[in-house]
Amino acid sequence: MLDYDKEAGVYDASRGGEPRAEAAADAVLGLLPDRPGRLLDAACGTGIVTRRMAAGRPALRVTGADLASAMTRMAAARLPGAILRADSRRLPFAAATFDAVTSVWLLHLLSDPADVRAVIGECARLLRPGGVYVTTVDKAEAHDVGSDIDAVLATRPRRTVHDGAATVTGHAVAAGLTPAGQASFPGVGQGRSPRDTIADLRRGWFSVLPPGEPRTEEFAERLARLPDQDRPRPDPVFTLRAFRKPAHGEP
Repeated sequence: MLDYDKEAGVYDASRGGEPRAEAAADAVLGLLPDRPGRLLDAACGTGIVTRRMAAGRPALRVTGADLASAMTRMAAARLPGAILRADSRRLPFAAATFDAVTSVWLLHLLSDPADVRAVIGECARLLRPGGVYVTTVDKAEAHDVGSDIDAVLATRPRRTVHDGAATVTGHAVAAGLTPAGQASFPGVGQGRSPRDTIADLRRGWFSVLPPGEPRTEEFAERLARLPDQDRPRPDPVFTLRAFRKPAHGEP
């Protein structure tokens, strides 16, 4: 996993910046009831999406939480008084505190299936009856856009996926939630060029091959032979799933 304290300063610029944040926030809000209440953005990162959700729903009192100190500092500058440092597996709130909980680009980072289950369970615990949990799923799959880059990387050894839609749904249902919709949004500005992909591959992204491993360099050499080395290929399209905690008296 990346060191997000070190990554914080370049995180937004390297991942689509405000246009991507706007697309994400709009899609998330489209899955939430339009009514007053409280929203928790778990693993809020730099707060770039959190701030847009707060601006898009002024009737919601928005709180953000993240484990990385540098991320929380950046988020706190965007939403003063609304950000805290916390582990999404053990959030410091009483049960039934929030009307909505979101976790955008979090579950795919967790290498232990038990942690994925724990995060979803915590988000469910914090929801009031009738509340909605929204999360991204299938993050790695979103980046396979059918490009020539994907064709080169097709045979790379990949990390085990723990944020698959079926897996996440199973955990949510086990935590007492019911499926309540889905949406998608473009990862604006995240289309990869061959040259950028080579750099990221050598950082240990996209596969379980360690940097400097001979097979990593084999993939890098094949990527270097592709045309238009600096032309970004199509943007990924991310998927959201929503889950609702039944209100009192509902089955």
